[in-house]
Amino acid sequence: MEEDDKTSLWIKKISYVSPIARPLASRKLTKRINKVVKKASKTKSLRKGVREVQKFIRRGEKGLVILAGDISPIDIYSHIPIMCEDNQISYCYVPSKDDLGAACGTIRPVSLVMINKNEAFEELYTELHEEMKTLPVPI
Repeated sequence: MEEDDKTSLWIKKISYVSPIARPLASRKLTKRINKVVKKASKTKSLRKGVREVQKFIRRGEKGLVILAGDISPIDIYSHIPIMCEDNQISYCYVPSKDDLGAACGTIRPVSLVMINKNEAFEELYTELHEEMKTLPVPI
């Protein structure tokens, strides 16, 4: 696929993102996130879905929370970023629930995931965590 095709596909995906989906990961960061999600899925270090992620945040589990920005209605998980901020958990949005589901290894779209630290991909996890910290915090 040529660079122009990739750019137009990215622009199309971003056009479906909710206006409150901030901070939104860049194209490069989204690619890295998908890579880490795939590795986390293989090592069973991944929590998928609103109910499961919410349960483990309440229990005090730490990790990185990745939310899909094209969920409608956004009220389904609009409380999750607040929970993450209260528990000092890094989070960001990616443009597509379908891509997030594919990275998890499922056919169905996934609204959000929580990646837990694992020895198998610890270096990638740390890099991703540092880059997510630099994203601008929504007001």
